[in-house]
Amino acid sequence: MSEAFVTIDGIGKTIKKQPVIKDFSLSMNKGQIVALCGGNGAGKSTVLRMVAGIMQPDCGSIRIGGLAWRQDRIRYAEQIGYMPDDYRFSSGMTAMETMTFWAKLKGLSKQSAIERLQQVGLQETGSKPVTSFSKGMRQRVLYAQAQLARPPLLLMDEPTNGLDPYWMDEFVRLVRQAAGQGQTVLFSTHQLQIAASAADRIVFLNEGAVALDGTAEEIREQLGTSEWMPAFSSLYSGADASAPVRSATGAKGG
Repeated sequence: MSEAFVTIDGIGKTIKKQPVIKDFSLSMNKGQIVALCGGNGAGKSTVLRMVAGIMQPDCGSIRIGGLAWRQDRIRYAEQIGYMPDDYRFSSGMTAMETMTFWAKLKGLSKQSAIERLQQVGLQETGSKPVTSFSKGMRQRVLYAQAQLARPPLLLMDEPTNGLDPYWMDEFVRLVRQAAGQGQTVLFSTHQLQIAASAADRIVFLNEGAVALDGTAEEIREQLGTSEWMPAFSSLYSGADASAPVRSATGAKGG
């Protein structure tokens, strides 16, 4: 078996004396898509920020392509394209101006900005400032910037918030296409159907701990339901985050 491209080993994070992430581990191979699911405050965004290097774990380790943030920050960062859950865009700048600015920061050409905007259907936005865009359109700009350099690892925090049904389907297609071209994808979502459609593997978080981990079909079988909302309710209405992790095979984890 080939070595995992992303290795997260026993990370934890406490914020304001409250444990936010508890002994979280995850390994991902190149070209794999993993969705982080969970309720508000489950810890999804914190995990993504730690992997992105924005926030450092209190314990444990994270490696991307064998690189650790503390030992090689520049090369570590070059592995990542990060899409935050929200962003305060500069007033008055168009999508093209914004993307061209980000492209220059990454040492890329204006053509790369044009291509990424075309990919998300925003090449014809003209002089309209990004601050006047709808939430869904701003999300598409953020996805485009995360993909500017075609990074080996794509991290996205609630990427489908605000998208209409057409662009939700397009998101699934774009993510599957990215994985097919060798990119590894880790994203968080509240939208369980998106997770089931896009991801090879789904990790449910509850109060900072892994509650369930497996493919969509394995999770449905484990929970004894074909519907996602009952599964969600069973995990987060009465789940005990201190209990052993339930894997799709029934094995206990940490």
